[in-house]
Amino acid sequence: MKALVVVDAANVVGSVPDGWWRDRHGAAERLRDALAAYASTGLPARADVPAWACEAPVEIVLVVEGKARAVDSVPKVRVEAAPGSGDDHIVTLVGDRAPERPCLVVTADRELRSRVGALGASVVGPRAVHG
Repeated sequence: MKALVVVDAANVVGSVPDGWWRDRHGAAERLRDALAAYASTGLPARADVPAWACEAPVEIVLVVEGKARAVDSVPKVRVEAAPGSGDDHIVTLVGDRAPERPCLVVTADRELRSRVGALGASVVGPRAVHG
């Protein structure tokens, strides 16, 4: 069973001051494209990333909201547009997975970290996928 990696697009994109605020849609597309490589290789090995998330293959879901809602999926990254709050949608995805399926959420949002942690997900910050 593939590990599930759920990425909080708004939080990860917002963690790098590269002008993303001028083109939220484009910034989310760049993140999606960068994540695609990890589907085949697993996430980069780091002290804060669980070993199972560094083993290929992993399923990657990028949750978008706001102006990034129109970002499309690509073969290795499923993009889900949150119908309301991106955080609420991430919590739903984590809660709906099979209980034995490992899940990693990428976000720096403290409240979201707490909510998904209570559901058994591991959590890492944006640097796990953003250099």
